[in-house]
Amino acid sequence: MKRPIAVFLLPLLFAGCDFNDVPSFVPENGSTDYPQEMRDLVGEAGSYARGLDSNFIVIAHGGIELASTTEGTGGAADSAYLNSIDGLSQDSVFYGYDGIDIATPATERRRLRTYLDLALDNGNTTIMVTDFAFSQAKIDDSYELNAEAGYISYAADHNELDNIPDYPLEPFDVNRRDVDELFEAENFLVLTDTRLYSTRQELADAIAATDYDLVVLDFFFNGQEYTADQIREMQFKANGGRRLLIATVNIGEAEDFRYYWQSHWVSNPPDWLDEAVPGETGHYYVDYWRQAWQNILYGNNDSYLYRIVNAGFDGAYLYGIDAFDYFEQRDTL
Repeated sequence: MKRPIAVFLLPLLFAGCDFNDVPSFVPENGSTDYPQEMRDLVGEAGSYARGLDSNFIVIAHGGIELASTTEGTGGAADSAYLNSIDGLSQDSVFYGYDGIDIATPATERRRLRTYLDLALDNGNTTIMVTDFAFSQAKIDDSYELNAEAGYISYAADHNELDNIPDYPLEPFDVNRRDVDELFEAENFLVLTDTRLYSTRQELADAIAATDYDLVVLDFFFNGQEYTADQIREMQFKANGGRRLLIATVNIGEAEDFRYYWQSHWVSNPPDWLDEAVPGETGHYYVDYWRQAWQNILYGNNDSYLYRIVNAGFDGAYLYGIDAFDYFEQRDTL
């Protein structure tokens, strides 16, 4: 059962305040440990959310190199980071790295699996893999390979993650059990692009008609939050079992179509806002270690994570974690 948010929670700390005016953190030594700052952000954001709901689930998508203390394949498991998350998610481990329905090259598959297995062997981390395939044989192969590896998986037949696949007719390892914790999930669906659905209710009905143990979707539908009734509807499988409903939030990039975006940032950007992400319209890198950006993500009643918890979602799927790699490469130029 979800627990209500207590009335004594932190009030909105920066109401009426321009985030550009909030002091930003500057490392004392003049340099930033980008990987560690991302680990810290994930950990702090998760701790905040669990302070609101002790059962809240945190899934880190991408940036799997952070599972290693050195970010290299030979490093030891970073137990502090892995213990701060419930799940680690990665795309295209077996299919999709070079295009949909194309097997991921063996060298890249081994590299990805080194990090995922490091996290899996840590003992507390569920591994979630989204492969991309549309032919039935390769979809079947993806599910079988992931199951053999000890991962739960989803074979998406659209790169856009905008649909519920027709095949297989039932989710892999379908079951009628209630799923209250991440490690109990046998399968999942990622549906983060909602353009094929006309209304929130149409999407909610479509999800409710499936038997996936876990569903990942954008917190907003065309800028609108889902109603409490729609969220509750989506939290139950068609066969009656309860499932986990997880909302996405990008912690490494600002998005100009989100509620927090201010129009004057185009001409007068805050000091934490960096250049546009190539190939991603409306996405901008951010200095994610700065307090002003973190205030948008968590810590007050207008923050992204507060909204997700308050709406009744079971957890958050954190995008943008691999932003640390962009900053490391930028500093080497």
